[in-house]
Amino acid sequence: MAWWRNRFVWVAVILLGVSATVVLLVERAGSGPASADHLFGQLDRRLVATLEQLEPEQHQGHGEHARDVAEETRIVCGVRVFGVEPAEATTVSEVRTAYGFHLCGVAEPNRPWDWAVKLVGPIVVAMDSEPPVVQVAEATTEVPFVERVRQLFPERYQEQALKESLGEQSMRELRQRYDQAAGL
Repeated sequence: MAWWRNRFVWVAVILLGVSATVVLLVERAGSGPASADHLFGQLDRRLVATLEQLEPEQHQGHGEHARDVAEETRIVCGVRVFGVEPAEATTVSEVRTAYGFHLCGVAEPNRPWDWAVKLVGPIVVAMDSEPPVVQVAEATTEVPFVERVRQLFPERYQEQALKESLGEQSMRELRQRYDQAAGL
C-alpha cells in the first residue's frame, strides 16, 4: 500500500495543517495589542526621560509647589501612554501626539515619598519637536479641570484621562527610583 493511501498519514497531515493555522492565528491576533503595548512602552520611557530632564519650575500646571523646591532636588517620573495620533502609528517616529498620564515626585534629600511634592495628571505630548512639548491638563480659576481635559484630549481618550493612573509595576519602579534619588 502506498503511503498516500494510508489514512493515518492523512490524519497526521490534517493535524499538522490545523496546528500551523492555529499558531499563525494566535501570532496574528497577538500582533495588534502587543504592537500597541510595545509602542506605548517605548513612548513611556521616552516621556519619562523628557519629564525628568525638566527643571521643577518647567513643570507647568502644578501650582506653586513646583517652584518652591530646594536646589538639590531631582524629578523622578512615571508615565503611562494610553493613546497616540495617528492612531495607526506603529513606531515612535510615526507618532505626532501622545496622550497619557504622568506622576512625578520631587525627590529632595531624605524626604520620604509620602511627604514629597508630586506632579500628577493627564498629559498631551507633541512628539514632532525636539524635545517633545508637554501640555498638562490643569484647572484654572477660569477653566475647571474636566473642561480642560475636554479641550486637550480627543473624545475617545477623555474618560481615560480623567481616571488613568500608573500600573502597579510602574508605580513600584517609580517609588524605588524616588527612594534612590532621595537617598533613602
